[in-house]
Amino acid sequence: MSQIDQAVTIELAERSYRILIGDGLLADAASYAGLPRASTALIVSNTTVAPLYADALREALAGRYTQIHELHLPDGEEHKNWQTLQLIFDSLLSNTCDRKTTVFALGGGVVGDMTGFAAASYMRGVPFVQVPTTLLAQVDSSVGGKTAINHPLGKNMIGAFYQPQLVVCDLAVLDTLPAREFSAGLAEVIKYGPISDMAFFDWLERNMDALIAHDRDALAHAVRRSCEIKAWVVGQDEKETGLRAILNFGHTFGHAIEAGMGYGVWLHGEGVGAGMVMAAELSRRLGLVDGEFVARLNLLIQRAGLPTKGPILDAADNAGRYLELMRIDKKSEAGEIRFVVIDGPGKAAVRAAPDSLVREVIDACCA
Repeated sequence: MSQIDQAVTIELAERSYRILIGDGLLADAASYAGLPRASTALIVSNTTVAPLYADALREALAGRYTQIHELHLPDGEEHKNWQTLQLIFDSLLSNTCDRKTTVFALGGGVVGDMTGFAAASYMRGVPFVQVPTTLLAQVDSSVGGKTAINHPLGKNMIGAFYQPQLVVCDLAVLDTLPAREFSAGLAEVIKYGPISDMAFFDWLERNMDALIAHDRDALAHAVRRSCEIKAWVVGQDEKETGLRAILNFGHTFGHAIEAGMGYGVWLHGEGVGAGMVMAAELSRRLGLVDGEFVARLNLLIQRAGLPTKGPILDAADNAGRYLELMRIDKKSEAGEIRFVVIDGPGKAAVRAAPDSLVREVIDACCA
């Protein structure tokens, strides 16, 4: 029997929805009780997650849908592209899915992002539900309606804002998550402290060992608080015209790492981990935080099992390569890179910085 420990609501008027957090939720039909009725559902997963959880989800949904189809995508960030997205459209069309068909994203951030984008596009929008199976997806990518695929020149550059009907965060599925993937998810948990809630940052310092040990109470609190912060930000700025950009702390540097190394070489959370160190160091050099803050953040990221040094992307001009990639970032304006910086602990801002200063930061933070 499942237990819903917490329910967080994303407040978006008629597009509002709940995030359920607890043990055993994925396989419990009651988790999906509030969804609109439809004759058909499509479960989109990948070749790693589907053998573990697709049958349980199918059984939980059996009483709600006459037909339940499945699609298993190739696993990995390198497959987050047009070719893989087309497989979802192929499945929807070949199974004659209509505009009431509910699409379920069962997997991590890659599956969730692509499934959401497909749902936003098919027949100009069909209902979809996020069932995230990674920590990163539970605390970040499944919440807030950002959907996208990657382009060789930039991460998440092609997509849409499209909100799910429901997010079901089953903490039990994290037990099958590889340690490296779990650490990658901790990067997205850590970011919420510096940008919004230093009390949460203090809590993470005290409880990092418990999180790594998969302590259920610690996990429930970390997922709930992360979702609460994101819910508040998304409720204020759904389409990232201002405030929501602060959720990208560390991501401008991190996305450059992912694109520069080749998608899938570094996990997204690993890029964000090193990227947060760079963004914090940039904040220090701009006079916004002190060295003690940067050291605390660096140590917490290290304790989470994440890299604190960025990779060398170009032996001849490493900083130049980073700058080239970062100019394609979604926050850039007229070629000017906009960075999420820490404007004092617990408060973030989006600012530009001289290339010369950014070069100094990259040179100091890469190995």
